[in-house]
Amino acid sequence: MSFRVSNLIRRVDDERRVIGRVGIGNNGIFSVPSIEPGWDLILICADGLEPEARGEQKDWEHVSVSVRQGTKIRLPNWKEMHFIKSLCWDDEDTVVQFHPPKSSYINTHPFVLHMWRWKKGEFPTPPLECV
Repeated sequence: MSFRVSNLIRRVDDERRVIGRVGIGNNGIFSVPSIEPGWDLILICADGLEPEARGEQKDWEHVSVSVRQGTKIRLPNWKEMHFIKSLCWDDEDTVVQFHPPKSSYINTHPFVLHMWRWKKGEFPTPPLECV
């Protein structure tokens, strides 16, 4: 498995609960300085191995990303998402952001983007000449 929490990332969930418990291993809340000066990237990471993972949750690795500067918050940009992908997964891993049908939207946190990696094999991708 290639998912990892880089040693550049600082755990910040010692006082907070993630999925019902303090984060362990690659699971939890983390912070890393953004590549955009003055901002911090806040990550919630889950590798599918946390005790609370059930059913198909175990088949996915997940990182949610938000960007903060004091009390200001914004969506992460492409460079920041690419940076986090490189910290949490190998260069050759396929990681995706989903845009589900509108009827399936659950937008609890409007300034958060999510990345997912399917653990059960190679995730299908379009032909390289189309990407």
